[in-house]
Amino acid sequence: MTQQQRTAIVTGGARGIGAATAVRLAADGHKVAVLDLEESAAKATVEAIEGAGGTAAAFGANVADSAAVEQAVGAVAERLGAPTILVNNAGITKDNLLFKMSEDDWDAVMGVHLRGSFLMTRAVQKHMVDAAWGRVVNLSSTSALGNRGQANYSAAKAGLQGFTKTLAIELGKFGITANCIAPGFIASEMTKATAERLGVDWEDFKTARAKEIPVQRPGVVEDIANTVSFFTDERSSFVSGQVIYVAGGPKT
Repeated sequence: MTQQQRTAIVTGGARGIGAATAVRLAADGHKVAVLDLEESAAKATVEAIEGAGGTAAAFGANVADSAAVEQAVGAVAERLGAPTILVNNAGITKDNLLFKMSEDDWDAVMGVHLRGSFLMTRAVQKHMVDAAWGRVVNLSSTSALGNRGQANYSAAKAGLQGFTKTLAIELGKFGITANCIAPGFIASEMTKATAERLGVDWEDFKTARAKEIPVQRPGVVEDIANTVSFFTDERSSFVSGQVIYVAGGPKT
C-alpha cells in the first residue's frame, strides 16, 4: 500500500530508539522532525535521513517546557508542514532505590516522560484534528510492570499506558489513533550506560540479559522502529488504545 506523505515528529530523536524510528519513518516516505533537547544533537540523525534521500530537519526543545514545546511544534509546521504523526520517545533515567531517590530525580523523570508526552500531544493534536487524521505512539517499557531501583521510571512508563488509552478514547472520533510500545531489553546507548554504571562489561551484560529472553537475543532499536512504522500508517487504522510489549517474549 502506498502511504501518503505526512509530517512526523520524533522526540528524543538524536540517538537510540528515537534515531532508528526517525530513519524508519523517513524510509516510509514521511518528512521527519527530529527533536531533541539540543538541536545540534539531532543533526546526525537528519544527515542520515538526508543521505538516504529522505526529508528531515532538526529541532531543539525541552519537552517538559510548555512554551518550548509550542514554539517547536509551530516551527515544525512552518518548515515541514502540519505534523500528524507524533512519537513520544524522549526519556531519561535517574535510577536509585526508593530510600535514596531524591525529589529532583523523581520530578525530572516524570517531567520528561509524562509531562513531556502530555505537552507534545496537546500541541500536535490540534494539527491532527484539523487533518481528521493522526497517529500518536508513546514509548513505555517493560519496567512499567515494576523494576527494582526504578520507582520513578516505572511509574512514568505505567502512566504512559493510561495516558495512551485515554487519548484513544478522546481522539478516536477525529480519525486519530493512539498506541503504546513497551520495549524489553534493547541494546542501545541507554542500556549501555546502565551496564557502565553497574561496572559490567557491555558484551557480558547483553549475553546475560539475552539468556532471560525467550527468543535468546537482545532487542535492537530497529525492532521498535518497525513497530512504530506499523502503528503510524493505514495498516493499523483499527488498532487504538493498545499496549504492545516488544520484548522477545510475553510480559504480564
